[in-house]
Amino acid sequence: MTSLFTSYRLGGLTLPNRMVMAPMTRGRAAAGGLATPSMATYYAQRATAGLIVSEGVQPSLIGQANPGTPGLHTDEQVEAWRPVTAAVHANGGRIFAQLMHGGRVSHPDTTGLQPVGPSAVPAVGDVFTPTGPQPAPMPRALETTEVPEHARSYARAARRAVEAGFDGVELHGANGYLISQFLSSNANLRTDRYGGTIAHRIRFAVEAVAATVETVGAERTGLRLSPGGTFWGVEESEVRDLYTALLTELDPLGLAYVHLEATSDEATLVALRRAWQGTLVMNPVFPMGPKQTGREDADHWLDLGADLISFGRAFLANPDLVERLRGGLPLAPVDEATYFQGGDTGYLTYPAHQYAA
Repeated sequence: MTSLFTSYRLGGLTLPNRMVMAPMTRGRAAAGGLATPSMATYYAQRATAGLIVSEGVQPSLIGQANPGTPGLHTDEQVEAWRPVTAAVHANGGRIFAQLMHGGRVSHPDTTGLQPVGPSAVPAVGDVFTPTGPQPAPMPRALETTEVPEHARSYARAARRAVEAGFDGVELHGANGYLISQFLSSNANLRTDRYGGTIAHRIRFAVEAVAATVETVGAERTGLRLSPGGTFWGVEESEVRDLYTALLTELDPLGLAYVHLEATSDEATLVALRRAWQGTLVMNPVFPMGPKQTGREDADHWLDLGADLISFGRAFLANPDLVERLRGGLPLAPVDEATYFQGGDTGYLTYPAHQYAA
């Protein structure tokens, strides 16, 4: 019987357990999108995870969604990440970089640039800026000739991630960001080869993933998806058909994994598990909801066919989450007020459990 604590072969990596630290924006990068010594400590504290997926990392300046997030599009950013990956590896861990192009979820006050998207349709809600929340601006619709360049931006960032010491990358295709916007039926109103039919709406995702696979290899490439999610106002018609078509198109590429969020009903998610022949990482709890993923949620999805289980808030508040779940110990709660405030409080200050000698 599959257990959270059995090892798993993921591409060229042997994971000591099936627990994945999910990507979580923390807003603590230095100016210029540089990783910091505190980030090295933060990730190294959680290196007992089978796999760590980093916070969202912008693959280009125009792809930056929020202030205080790190990048992988300059030489300086590569150098800043090297101590982080080295610290994780020194503690026996493995780490993928999540590559996140915000698309329309951005603001000129953050990047100095007008955001871009599949269509001139703004996101719903306020976006974060250096001076506080502001209404999401109108994005510029990408010309057909421009779209492949943005797909290739993930591949260029993936190459830099490997140079920085990451074991691989996860493309952020979820939560209303650029790939998700192309999959959407209301953020994507295009009538060219990137919009309209399901076959056209999945094209950008497939091109971004294929370019990344060509650049760093399939065993170093994962993809996160949120089927049916409505983040930042995106909507998706024909959710099951849309994602079945996407996974069918991606299956021959032999990706390291697909990472699904619990943003749709269980029957749809199980159907997508059947449609995907490769490794499935499942995040069992609705993103940004109040509940932490626990042992019962994890075991349920392992029984339903997931290979790996990702934990977000639980890993944030419990750097020793693997040991706590293995021993049936209580989990510390998260302090939501410190999610994005900067500094080390609520970042490096969550204590490990005091284990008996």
